[in-house]
Amino acid sequence: MPEAQDDRPLGIYGGTFDPVHYGHLRLAEEAVDALDLAGIRWIPAGQPALRETPRVAAWQRLTMVRLAIADNPRFVLDTAEVEAARTSYTVPTLERLRQVDHYGPRRPLVLLLGADAFAALPAWHRWPSLYDLAHLAVAHRPGHPIDLGQLPAALAADWRQRFCDRPAALAESPCGRIASFATTQLAISATQIRALLAGRRSARYLLPDEVLAHLQQHRLYQEN
Repeated sequence: MPEAQDDRPLGIYGGTFDPVHYGHLRLAEEAVDALDLAGIRWIPAGQPALRETPRVAAWQRLTMVRLAIADNPRFVLDTAEVEAARTSYTVPTLERLRQVDHYGPRRPLVLLLGADAFAALPAWHRWPSLYDLAHLAVAHRPGHPIDLGQLPAALAADWRQRFCDRPAALAESPCGRIASFATTQLAISATQIRALLAGRRSARYLLPDEVLAHLQQHRLYQEN
């Protein structure tokens, strides 16, 4: 992805990816088009702060993301969180990306979130600082926009203050706004895939063939 030649907003997509699957990939692909992004920077977490310890090693999850996005020129892999071998927090990750040897203070960055993750933001480390570092883009089901009545009061207030309904507005400032976009709902979950593999059942067509081959070769998620 030719990041150096493109100053459009850049999507930031972090997660455990345990394992990465077509639901992750489709969300990222649709975010690029819906929000007019230059592309997506995928950032697998080394050790997620708010989730249980992943079932496989961080380097295996990193390898699977690398395999999954290899043929998409709009996607790029960030390996720093895995290489740091520490608990991953989103605010410090964005602070790293804001350094001058990455994107600096002026490039618009757009943090991609599912609706459930957005609703849980008050539990995140230093979560109000997110607005000082990136825009937030919240994915929702087609025809089912975010229901402010289901959000914590602080988040609902932020939404009313910061929401923009024009993707072009994300390019007008480096951070601080909230946007939303509809994404195709694929009934796929990493939990489901892990259960299938543990039971020696097929997970084909739920994730890329290259990722499935890696899982099978290394017998990942299989019960002993």
